[in-house]
Amino acid sequence: MHVMTPIRVALLGYGLAGSVFHAPFIAAADGLELAAVTTRNPKRKRSAEESYPGVLVLDGPDDVFERAADFDLVVVATPNRFHVPNTLAALEAGLPVVVDKPVTPTAAEARRLIDAARDRGLMLTVFQNRRWDGDFLTLSKLVREGALGRVHRFESRIDRWRPQLTGAWREQADEAGGLLLDLGTHLVDQALQLFGPAELVHAEIDARREGAEVEDDVFLALQHESGERSHLWMSLVAAQPGPRFRVLGERSAFVKHGEDPQEAALRAGRTPGDPGWGEEPPESWGLLGADDAQPIPTEPGNYVAFYDGVARSLRESGPPPVDPSDAVRVLELLEAARLA
Repeated sequence: MHVMTPIRVALLGYGLAGSVFHAPFIAAADGLELAAVTTRNPKRKRSAEESYPGVLVLDGPDDVFERAADFDLVVVATPNRFHVPNTLAALEAGLPVVVDKPVTPTAAEARRLIDAARDRGLMLTVFQNRRWDGDFLTLSKLVREGALGRVHRFESRIDRWRPQLTGAWREQADEAGGLLLDLGTHLVDQALQLFGPAELVHAEIDARREGAEVEDDVFLALQHESGERSHLWMSLVAAQPGPRFRVLGERSAFVKHGEDPQEAALRAGRTPGDPGWGEEPPESWGLLGADDAQPIPTEPGNYVAFYDGVARSLRESGPPPVDPSDAVRVLELLEAARLA
């Protein structure tokens, strides 16, 4: 039997994004090999070497680009302000690219990257991993099957309680931080995936915490061309969270609490492919119906599916798992929110 040579992946950045949201799923994907990671942090270097024996640990992106012939794919998981230069350098080195969300801080920069990839005939895709959250997969299926009837309003929120600043780069304006580019990219992307193109109707953007440079409490209202309304909340100052989804339709409603379990499982030392990966217990299932609402089993979350799609795209020259043009439309709405 012919065994295909694995696609050798260089992962730029080994902070939270690189170590939790990318490396485990690259390693688990069929046909990919985590060949190199970049970090100058000694603790992160040791962690990478212990978690992925044989991985090459390099100081920075330039070390990857200098030996570009050793790799087949670059994954950009560096802080937001480095996404554009690192992606352009990878493309110029002849390597296809996965960029963590947000692909860039602005829609204009995203278009620039798309043009650069197209000019070189290289794949470019964006890690919108929450398309593979179990609760979103479940809701997508319900909408597709018409279980709610015509949807009037889609309510989606990610509430967290972090009342004190931590000093992380995501809290800094010159690092392209803030909730719009962090959680907003997920919530808007999911709304557009469910109901198609939309316009911004209203935005409330606040920096609540003392000393905050960037927004930490946001509400967005969208009107979709197909008629649905999306109400999206994201907050770091929510002492008690609301439902993750509340979707109201002409026939029934769907209400779901809690977040996809994959991140918590990784932090607990589990790995993709473990028995029961991405599955939720019955007590966490959402409710579908009206007065007689019944629990609906949550589809298993599956972030590995994104990287399986990347491997398939590179092997078969097919479309990537996320069209980067989708990210442009998301960024256009986020920019409109800032101007509102």
